[in-house]
Amino acid sequence: MNNYYSYQQPNYTKNSFENNYNANKLYEPYAGYIRGNMFPNSYNEYKIKNPFDIEPANEQAKLLTYLDSFSFAAHDLNLYLDNFPDDRSLIDTFNQYRKESIRLTKEYEQKYGPLFLNSETLEEYPWAWNNLPWPWDYK
Repeated sequence: MNNYYSYQQPNYTKNSFENNYNANKLYEPYAGYIRGNMFPNSYNEYKIKNPFDIEPANEQAKLLTYLDSFSFAAHDLNLYLDNFPDDRSLIDTFNQYRKESIRLTKEYEQKYGPLFLNSETLEEYPWAWNNLPWPWDYK
């Protein structure tokens, strides 16, 4: 009979936060974003050994990709911290990513208009996005 733990094939149903897991080793936000996972030890490359790199077409798309990367990283670390709330190192990293996400959101909205209904750029009048060019109006 084969020993379960000596089996070499990946077990995609097993939680990888067990057995020699180092939660402090993370992908950079963009690398985690294109993989859909910030934790290299739990990244399941199944059919995507080399994830597709995003090539933004313009400065607006580049800033949005950067914002998405940090927002994803903060969200993924938040999910981890739901299970391991005392991991001080990752709490600090989560707070850095969250603050950067907030900063990038403000920068994006100042340049290109609101992203969300609760955006600060909508405080004066709720339909302020009508005053800005539509995304397809940018050249």
